Amino acid sequence: MSLDPRTPVLVGGGQLNRRDGEPEREPVALIAEAARAAELDSGGRGLLRALDSIRLVRMLSWRYRDPGRLVAAELGASPRHTAYTGDGGNSPQALVSGAAADIAEGRADVVLIGGAEAWRTRMRLRAEGKRPDWTVQDESVTKAPVLGAAEPLLGDGELRIGLDRPSSVYPLFEQSLRIAAGRGIDQHLKHCGELWSRFSEVAARNPHAWTTRACSAEEITTPSPANRWISWPYPKLMNSNNMVEQGAAVLLCSVAAAVRAGVPRENWVFPWSSAEAHDTYAIAERQALHGSPAIRIAGQRALSLAGAGAGDLGPVDIYSCFPAAVQVAAAELGLPVDDPARPLTITGGLTFAGGPWNNYVTHSIATMITALRECGGKGLITANGGYLTKHALGVYGTEPPPEGFRSENVQSEVDREPTTPALDSWQGTGSLESWTVVHDRGGAPETAFLAVRTPEGARTLAVNREPETLATLVSDEMAGAPVAVGEDGTGWPEGVR
Repeated sequence: MSLDPRTPVLVGGGQLNRRDGEPEREPVALIAEAARAAELDSGGRGLLRALDSIRLVRMLSWRYRDPGRLVAAELGASPRHTAYTGDGGNSPQALVSGAAADIAEGRADVVLIGGAEAWRTRMRLRAEGKRPDWTVQDESVTKAPVLGAAEPLLGDGELRIGLDRPSSVYPLFEQSLRIAAGRGIDQHLKHCGELWSRFSEVAARNPHAWTTRACSAEEITTPSPANRWISWPYPKLMNSNNMVEQGAAVLLCSVAAAVRAGVPRENWVFPWSSAEAHDTYAIAERQALHGSPAIRIAGQRALSLAGAGAGDLGPVDIYSCFPAAVQVAAAELGLPVDDPARPLTITGGLTFAGGPWNNYVTHSIATMITALRECGGKGLITANGGYLTKHALGVYGTEPPPEGFRSENVQSEVDREPTTPALDSWQGTGSLESWTVVHDRGGAPETAFLAVRTPEGARTLAVNREPETLATLVSDEMAGAPVAVGEDGTGWPEGVR
């Protein structure tokens, strides 16, 4: 096959962890180090000097006006273009898709995509009342253009009751999954523990994982001082771990640039296809709390554009901030969650490999490069931002795509899917659809959030902080129980008021 010299190709990935006791480095320094590792991984030379675009994932541990400029200075590069993203774990895959399209159309030639978080250091210094001595770009530095629009990721109903943390929202999805599957509370917790244990086993084999110790299902599901309840039914070991110091970068270039740099052909990994879409921004408007039309439709389109089906895939990495995210995506994509021949992660996931806020998927793409070099075939990456809201999926392969890289936004199709009427303020008695109980740092129940279906089939969200109600919600099967919702948004399950 004669290759178009403008064909985009991933040629290298770099990842790193800064452990306690090692010299402290600010985020842009971590990115630069990961970029050097990516160039070394490519087997070529001169790619960093040839960079014409640096596109970075938004960082939460420090604010920069144009971090790409600082990374370029660290690398001795002179890119003509830098860019930054907004928030969202979908950003790294979206950046790769955009860069691949730009390379194919001749708008770019060598692109660095990366991100990093020094969150562990930032939180330690904050606890000591100190501020990091990291680079501050003054207002004379023009802000980097932001790729991707900022969206309101919550509706008025969520904001009214304070339901604004992913660690409180995903347990609502988990309960909905459990109820739809017909599992009891203990049975489903065991199911989730076994899934997460398999993820931890992958992390234990991943040299770039933050936690490289496999955990048993029992350890993951049993609350303890080191594994306290966060939002029932999730203890700490079922939550994304953002207390990390990690950086990752990938190098994407044209085939012509790869040849000029001397990158061996066996190191090339081709982006085949991608698709993007989002589910309803208001959580209460979702048709089902345990489903995602956007993942289903975007997944089907990405695979179709690559001429592949779910059964044709080799390595897969499903975005794994919480167990619910993996189970929903696997169901929508038609992938079994317990196939020993193909785990749903190649890194170990955000709990064990590490959850550096928006940048996890840069790590999974870097890992996919290595995985495909070893096994060949096609692999799938899924990326998720918000509350199972924004989705970007990419198919990669070791052979070039016959029709070139192909990408689509399928939002118009997702928008035709049915939704649920959301009532931001409602009084009456409905039925309990799903619920979670947030615990304080001492492990005591603190706040319950409830999804309630009205007699007409709409959904409203409610809150309760009464101790007896909280105790009942974490011990009893309450699915379908009548709930009286007051004008102030407080929900009272029948029999515990």
